[in-house]
Parts: sequence; C-alpha cells; structure tokens
Amino acid sequence: MDLPADAANRAARRPARWDRVLLKLSGEAFAGGSGGGIDGDTVRHIAAGIAEARILFDVEIAVVVGGGNLWRGTQGAGAGMDRAQADYMGMLATVMNALALQDTLERLGQPTRVQTAIHMAQIAEPYIRRRAIRHLEKGRVVIFAGGTGNPFFTTDTTAALRAAEVEAGVVLKGTHGRIDGIYTADPEVDAGATRLERVTYLEVLNQGLAVMDATAITLCMDNSLPIVVFDLMGPGNLQSLLDGAEVGTLVAQEDRNP
Repeated sequence: MDLPADAANRAARRPARWDRVLLKLSGEAFAGGSGGGIDGDTVRHIAAGIAEARILFDVEIAVVVGGGNLWRGTQGAGAGMDRAQADYMGMLATVMNALALQDTLERLGQPTRVQTAIHMAQIAEPYIRRRAIRHLEKGRVVIFAGGTGNPFFTTDTTAALRAAEVEAGVVLKGTHGRIDGIYTADPEVDAGATRLERVTYLEVLNQGLAVMDATAITLCMDNSLPIVVFDLMGPGNLQSLLDGAEVGTLVAQEDRNP
C-alpha cells in the first residue's frame, strides 16, 4: 500500500473531531492472534489505519505503545525478580514495539519520530516535550516509548501524562480481541454484559471498570482529558472516531462534550 506524501494531501484533508490525539496501543495488540511477539501483518494493519487517518483528516497523532506482548514487569516480579528491574525490562520491550511501528509507518510513507523516556541515542530521540509538539505540528507521527522512564508506572499512565503534556484533545485507548468499549462485566465471561456508551471518570474509579489504571484515570480527570475506548482492529473505527461518529465508550466529565 503506497500512501501519498503529506504535502500532496494537506489541502484535501477535512477537519477532525480533535486537532491532536494520543493513541494508546497495548503491547498485546502487536501480537495479533499469536499471544506474544510481534506479528508483521497486525502491525501493518495498525500502521495503515494511522497513516490513512493522517491522509483523510487534518489531525496530529501521537502514539504510546505498551510492551506486554514481549515482557511485563509484574510477570518478572511474580517470578521473584526485583520489581523495579523487571519494570525497566518492560520499558525496553515498548521500545521494540515502537521501532516496529515506526518502520512500518515509514514504509507506508508516513514520517515518524520515536522518543524514549530512557536515553538510547542510536535508535531514538530522548523525550523532549517541545520537540515532540514541533514534530506533531510538522505532520510527523510521534511514538512515545520507554514508559515514563520510571518503574511502578504503567503505559496507561504514560498515555495520560504524554497526552496532557502535548495538549492532546483526547486519549484514544485502542483495544484488541473484539472488545469494542467498556462493559458492565467481562463480555467474554458474562453473556449479559452490556456496552456502555458514556461513563464518567468517577464511575470508572468507583465501579472498578476495566479501562485504564486508576492513576491514568485520575490524571485524565484532573486535566479534563476525555478517553475513548474502542476496538482498534475494527475496520475504519479510527477514521470514524475522527469524523465525529460515536464509536466505543466515552469517558469524560458529566458536562463534557468533546
């Protein structure tokens, strides 16, 4: 799939629901159906959706990637490792996913930058807020890797933090495995579970709804930053969201109308 250059499509783009978005990708999404590792076809599917969104809409896209397909800090801690050491290993796993996504995006013609919270100058830029914003303004997709650079924080919290820092209009939490939003219970276990179209931050926290960790939810709430939980792998879902369609579940303040 060959995508035209950014400049050639700028005039033809239409306004998006948000001018700047942060897309949160779990590491497991990179594995496809294999359960682990990096599946090339799946990464290409994700990258094509991002690149197509950049072509169709006047929108700036930042991405935070997880690393659960390769390593989880809690996995190592559960096996007796020092938790901080295990978390640093998880941060390195996110860098591998970021580089895979970068390579695929650029082969599709979409310029990118990878910025890491842990310095590794040979393969990525260090995270610098003002530089990241400048890249976004120039039409590059900025991929944030390495978590926050600190142990004991998840990449969900990283997504909320980076979104607030670069002044994104929304956190788009892309799910996988046919989960298309927030449900009253686990839909794969409880046949009576129903999808919620809209919930508040406090409802997520008080009811223990599976969205993002509590730190991430609180950070978004404090910054009035809406979250949309949607099926990343569903055809056209990202584009529909940017076009203003109600896709997935919106988490926001009661009076918020993003």
